[in-house]
Amino acid sequence: MYFVFLKKIKPNILKSILIASTSTIHGSGYLEYLLDELKVHFKNANEILFIPYARPGGISHDEYTSKSSEAFLKIGKTVKGIHEFENAKDAIENAKGIFVGGGNTFVLVSQLYKNDVLSSIKNVVNNGIPYLGTSAGSNICGLTINTTNDMPIVYPPSFKTLGFVPFNINPHYLDPIPGSTHMGETRETRIKEFHAYNTQPVIGLREGSWIEVKDEKLTLRGNLEARIFEYGKSPYEIETNSDLAFLK
Repeated sequence: MYFVFLKKIKPNILKSILIASTSTIHGSGYLEYLLDELKVHFKNANEILFIPYARPGGISHDEYTSKSSEAFLKIGKTVKGIHEFENAKDAIENAKGIFVGGGNTFVLVSQLYKNDVLSSIKNVVNNGIPYLGTSAGSNICGLTINTTNDMPIVYPPSFKTLGFVPFNINPHYLDPIPGSTHMGETRETRIKEFHAYNTQPVIGLREGSWIEVKDEKLTLRGNLEARIFEYGKSPYEIETNSDLAFLK
């Protein structure tokens, strides 16, 4: 008698994440600079689940969803806000694509915890549902939100978030302006302060830059360099299209 042992084949599930510094660059409309990328990123999703919790400028969830919908219509996608569903968890678990917009990171994280959906997002994205984050929606992709630029106008239960990448993110990274008379702290100074108490790396993402995550491969995209801050080291620049595996 012969026995045939069939090897279990692991499904070809790839994480697919875009972590963008911003939704809008100078001289361009909302998400316009990313639309070609988004056509590919969300190719299998006709409807995008939008999470408008961050509410930039305090706009309503409906207003923010409408703004997102206008952008995605340009690539033939419809958008529905998570607040339009009776059950937020069910909405995430049935989503074909997820977009978390920018605004105030503390408000966003507070709402994600309040609705108990942080782990749901993490699970579906780790199982292949494409995710786009801009600004606050990018902050939550790091280990913590401690390197956000936002004011802590509400107090979330935790600063720990999705951890899709093994470092922290500083979206909208700004370089010091030569000759400026401004005497306040620079972004670089603030990140140095962060490293007085924390050891994880931080990537300063300039406007128009994003991190592409394809399964375990992390790549810097866009036209600009990014600034890297590692604990105990001097900050340095990396070129676009660089592999970010060294930050793991």
